Amino acid sequence: MTVKRKSLFLIGLIVAALALVAAGCGGDGGGEAPEALPSSSCTAIEYEGDGNPDYIIASDFPLQGSSRTQTEQMIAAIRQVLVDADWQAGDYKIGYQSCDDATAQAGKWDSGKCNQNANAYAANDKVIGVIGTFNSGCAAIIIPVLNQAPDGGIAMISPANTYTCLTVNIPGGCDSTEPDKYYPSGSRNYTRVAPSDDYQGAFLAEFAKEQGTTKMYVLNDKEAYGLGVATTTRKALEHVGIEVVGFDAWDPKASSYEALMKKIQGTGADGVFLGGLIDENGAQLIKDKVAVLGPNDGDVKLYAPDGFTAQATIDETGPASAGMFMSVAGVPIDEFQGDALDFVDSLLAGELAGKEIDPYAIYGGQAAQILMDAIANSDGTRASVIEQMFATEVTDGLLGSFSFNENGDPQDASGAVVGFTMYVATDTLTTEDSFSPDPETVQAAGA
Repeated sequence: MTVKRKSLFLIGLIVAALALVAAGCGGDGGGEAPEALPSSSCTAIEYEGDGNPDYIIASDFPLQGSSRTQTEQMIAAIRQVLVDADWQAGDYKIGYQSCDDATAQAGKWDSGKCNQNANAYAANDKVIGVIGTFNSGCAAIIIPVLNQAPDGGIAMISPANTYTCLTVNIPGGCDSTEPDKYYPSGSRNYTRVAPSDDYQGAFLAEFAKEQGTTKMYVLNDKEAYGLGVATTTRKALEHVGIEVVGFDAWDPKASSYEALMKKIQGTGADGVFLGGLIDENGAQLIKDKVAVLGPNDGDVKLYAPDGFTAQATIDETGPASAGMFMSVAGVPIDEFQGDALDFVDSLLAGELAGKEIDPYAIYGGQAAQILMDAIANSDGTRASVIEQMFATEVTDGLLGSFSFNENGDPQDASGAVVGFTMYVATDTLTTEDSFSPDPETVQAAGA
């Protein structure tokens, strides 16, 4: 058995010293240690193989703010995939860096940080792939930079982005320049294992109809993701026969939304949908909804997409969140099957011991597996990794079975990759229902 050592590759003399130690311990050398991505955003290089890594994969998630609990689990899942693969993708040794696209000041992803990270990835010739982002607005900044990176671009795969316009154009929901502006090279370098918001909008609409909602007022937070999911949900609501009595935006910087809620009250709405993120002053919005329109399990129900689906929503709003419905891509942990169950067991036996596994961890693991397989099947060039990523065919994987279409979205899919879960807020997120929306409703949402 070969004894492996764990090394955190830094810079300068520290890197050189570790390289000498590796040679002295019988490692095969593996060439020079790669230059690390900036410590202002990223951890040191993690690697548990012999010698030095040939390439780096980076993850790009917000590690500050309300999403941190979910993103930390996704990072743990990525590490688990690397451990399971012995930090090796085919002939190539792979190191890993976790990078933060959030700032303490913003308390969420930050556009300047996303741009800074993107340029660092593109400039480092040892970065062979990026797993991320968590927020679609950040992805919109990073994708075009990686698309034009030297040597054919850099493969990027997201476990969480649902903004439809990153890959296709929805009339009325996307700018006329989307998605082409994200791919200035003329070819695609981005895929995702999360279903886009035409699926989420369809799921929300079908669930709302089951709840007896007949008139919905649709709000969005003015961000790309929020407007996108609000648009697909509006179209799906109309398809299933629910009247949309208003479509409006909330100001994330407002101190009160009582006037907005009184406006909604005047429309006779028996449902309100919040398209956006809890980070965009969502807690105050929920509190004012309840103050004016009553409890969420009363005459006016409250619905929200995955931008709100986190324990932080309950923690930040307290009793006001009770009865609120929140959707998320994927199925509850206890509904995952096959390899996903073994993967969950590995997480619980390791870094996430004693914690409740978030479904997004499984998405992070699936994204990491796909990227590692693409690197293994490539000739070691960035362009080849992208080609192999798009050629992926997953059979009975962590999320089920699927491949990617030419746009980078899952196709021919079954299992969790097209499933959604609706939670209701109690003291925690409590599973209310789980299903895959009707293809006709999905088509209407994306039309």
